Amino acid sequence: MNINWEALNLDPQLLWADYILPWGTQIILALVIFIIGRMAVGIISGTIKKVMTKANLDPILVSFLSGILRTVMLLLVIVFSLSQLGLDTTSLVALLGAAGLAVGFALKDSLSHFAAGVMLILFRPFKVGDFVEVDGVMGSVDQITIMSTRLKSPDNKVIIIPNSNVFGNTMTNFSDQPTRRVDMVFGIGYGSDLLKAKAILEEMVNEHELTLAEPAPKVAVSELADSSVNFIVRPWVNAADYWTVYWGMMEAVKLRFDQEGIEIPFPQVSVHMEKDD
Repeated sequence: MNINWEALNLDPQLLWADYILPWGTQIILALVIFIIGRMAVGIISGTIKKVMTKANLDPILVSFLSGILRTVMLLLVIVFSLSQLGLDTTSLVALLGAAGLAVGFALKDSLSHFAAGVMLILFRPFKVGDFVEVDGVMGSVDQITIMSTRLKSPDNKVIIIPNSNVFGNTMTNFSDQPTRRVDMVFGIGYGSDLLKAKAILEEMVNEHELTLAEPAPKVAVSELADSSVNFIVRPWVNAADYWTVYWGMMEAVKLRFDQEGIEIPFPQVSVHMEKDD
């Protein structure tokens, strides 16, 4: 088909020089920028992902951060490609910024959970299997995700806590150190032999198979209470043996005091009644 350029009142040479060549060049450059930029984004995001993986970061965190980084870099490549076509990208950037701000306000709680999850994964105040107290609840850490932490209570209940509540509150990790001190209090009556009771407690602590010689255990009178003389008994044990020693000592001390005739008092109230004539 032959085009009658004279009828269209167009000069083929001017059309080629003023429109086709400049626009074709811009389109080709834009495509080149997009293709090369996309390849560069893939290389950069892949390298960063490998670095984070070698740094032993949590796989969920690695995947999430690398995905965000890849998306941001692709958006920049698209903006640069569009600007090469001569389009005004200022409005597009402003629109993306406004959209990001709106999403940030809408998801501010979720973003706070995410940020706290990143901090937990990076700083590792506890790990899976540790027994902790977090946000007023106690349990063994079962799972740490980017948004929440899952605990299992001693009675096998599952407790899910948002990460912002975890990182924003006091955390107590009972499993972080290899040893723990068992704090116990035993009371005897004022009429019982104080030195004999102390000697029995020291003997029981020192001869217990699960208590440690170092640091040395402590047995001392801590309080002259209303109805009892109270001893503090503080042996050191391996963290895994804490409750075995605690419960075992409670039972053993009661049985031994009964055998030795040492009274363990309980709260009593004396009522004196006067009879009027």
